[in-house]
Amino acid sequence: MKYTCVVLSVADIAAARRFYEDLFGLDVYQDYGINVSFTCGLALQQEFDWLIHLPKESIQKKPNNAELCFEEEDFDGFLKKLEAYPQTERLGGVIEHSWGQRVIRFYDLDGHIIEVGEDMKMTVNRFLASGMTMEEVSVKMDISLSDLAKLLNG
Repeated sequence: MKYTCVVLSVADIAAARRFYEDLFGLDVYQDYGINVSFTCGLALQQEFDWLIHLPKESIQKKPNNAELCFEEEDFDGFLKKLEAYPQTERLGGVIEHSWGQRVIRFYDLDGHIIEVGEDMKMTVNRFLASGMTMEEVSVKMDISLSDLAKLLNG
């Protein structure tokens, strides 16, 4: 068995496709009109109720029970890009987790939670550039030195 993708229910396939292509830079793998899949393994489906044979009213918007997670090397640049989408509802502002990674969460056009976080390698490099040692970064991020080295070399 092999995992293939996540399928999100969307109201307007064209608008959702533009959102994911423009904001996240995703590349389309296949386009079947009401179904678009991206090379990363994400797919969008208009008329989701038809696809899975459930009543239209059973498809919920903003169920708040899952999120799509992205990491971005240029996190500050992404935040500027996100400003061009004032219609996106934010779940607060940028937060910094205890391990140091900065993230922002917001809803896509159809109410799915999106998390965009600073690339973990960039987080480590930010700490090192601030003068922290590898040992201090290891403690701060609660990650072993060997896993930290893998992160930096991977």
